[in-house]
Amino acid sequence: MKTIVKLMAFISGLIFGIGLLIAGMANPSKILGFLDLAGKWDPSLALVMLGAIIIGLPAFYLAKRKKVSFCGDAIDLPTTNNIDNKLILGSFAFGIGWGLVGLCPGPALVAVGTGSIKAIVFTLAMIAGMLIFEMIQRKTGVAATKS
Repeated sequence: MKTIVKLMAFISGLIFGIGLLIAGMANPSKILGFLDLAGKWDPSLALVMLGAIIIGLPAFYLAKRKKVSFCGDAIDLPTTNNIDNKLILGSFAFGIGWGLVGLCPGPALVAVGTGSIKAIVFTLAMIAGMLIFEMIQRKTGVAATKS
């Protein structure tokens, strides 16, 4: 059963990555064009987001009603809607990185596969940030809260 789960995860990731490439989301200039509201705005990312929402809403609606996935794994959705300082600061940092570089984690990993130096540097910096966060958590003894 675990082999099927891994295969499904691989296929899902592959479809996601291909979708990002087709939509141009691994191209930082496409993202920066969407974020440039005062300049030459490119609204095409909004259509990609709309497509994701159309697919995601029914899937999450169904997932909320089930205890296990189609592959038999437990469905573990967030149980709280609390907005705390960690969420606000994390969102702020994510947005700054996205706005400066034009990449977020998914498209960055896809762009690494294309050999993009910008994506490689971004991904290494992202990994470094995650490691630093983990070190700080271990030092302070504060565990990540599960939402």
